[in-house]
Amino acid sequence: MAGAGNSNIGGGDGARRADVWTTAAAGFEAARHFDPSPQAPRGRGLHGHGFKVSVFAADAEATFPGGEVVMLGQRLRDAVAPLDYSYLNQWIDNPDDLSLARWIGTRLGVAGRVRVALRSTSTQGVDIDADGRAQIWRRYAFQAAHWLPRVPPGHKCGRMHGHGFEVVVHAWVHAGTEFAVIDAAWEPLRGVLDFCCLNDLEGLDNPTSEMLAAWLWRRLHATLPACASVTVFETASAGANFDGHAWRIWKDFSFDSAVRLAHAPPTAPESRLHGHTYDLRLQLRAPLDAVQGWIVDYGDVRTLFDPVFKALDHRSLPEIDGLTGADTGSLATWILRTTAQVLPQLRRVDVMETPGCGSVAGLETDEPALPVLD
Repeated sequence: MAGAGNSNIGGGDGARRADVWTTAAAGFEAARHFDPSPQAPRGRGLHGHGFKVSVFAADAEATFPGGEVVMLGQRLRDAVAPLDYSYLNQWIDNPDDLSLARWIGTRLGVAGRVRVALRSTSTQGVDIDADGRAQIWRRYAFQAAHWLPRVPPGHKCGRMHGHGFEVVVHAWVHAGTEFAVIDAAWEPLRGVLDFCCLNDLEGLDNPTSEMLAAWLWRRLHATLPACASVTVFETASAGANFDGHAWRIWKDFSFDSAVRLAHAPPTAPESRLHGHTYDLRLQLRAPLDAVQGWIVDYGDVRTLFDPVFKALDHRSLPEIDGLTGADTGSLATWILRTTAQVLPQLRRVDVMETPGCGSVAGLETDEPALPVLD
């Protein structure tokens, strides 16, 4: 990626090189019908959606360093333009989410490793990784109370409180894996979780987001062997994911900054001083704390990141040491390198200058993106 390249994270012999991917997003409105399976009878009739698609490119091209986001966004818009306000069956024989995402991927014309994520409704979608492997996902909600018995005295999570939890169940696409199959696996759990106190459930005496994600994965995997991972949104800006082997958590932020892309030609609008409200996601991975049952306290993530946040928010990015390029690839890499000094569990940083459009820098960028709730 010309705008950011790669960067060594950490120091000494243990330094690792971070990958940087460019991401872009687009939407379109379209009608379709498809041949449903016996497990999923819906879809036979003509219906429509407001689709959203995101692409991630490891080697996005640009006419100038830092212009990758703009160029990838244009390629994506060109790819989906024929679909907007169209009848999808004229383009694809059976336009289910997976077939549609694969069709879009073939039209991008982007060299190198590319991932495609498509969301057809706010509660379902599909992710295709750079090796062509696909996962479908469904989103659910439940209302529950909990408290964390092992936190230090005075910690707010030690008080009984509650959340409107969101859960996303990710499943590998195998023969017979349909959205309705995921629904059937989830339904018994919904009856247990909705309007309950999580601490009262067997195996959830310490119901952190990490412990809840693992508790759900084990129960879902017993009836849904294709279950790839479970994502728990404790709030809209923080949560945990468990894939049967390891946990990752994230914390979201937003900041407002001025920017000018130093390498943009004078005729490009990016060469002018302008600004964005940036969306930022920090993703962390590490073994669980055996006592607390979490990777890191979300509050500690916020506290430790605060000096970096203050260096970015309501600032001019090109004036920050090491950010003369100030494109999102450089910005994500700078945040990763700087924050990893105080949060060594940090593995990935997503920076979006507009919704879905920006860069991802990290040591584990091949992992599926976590759906953004709205």
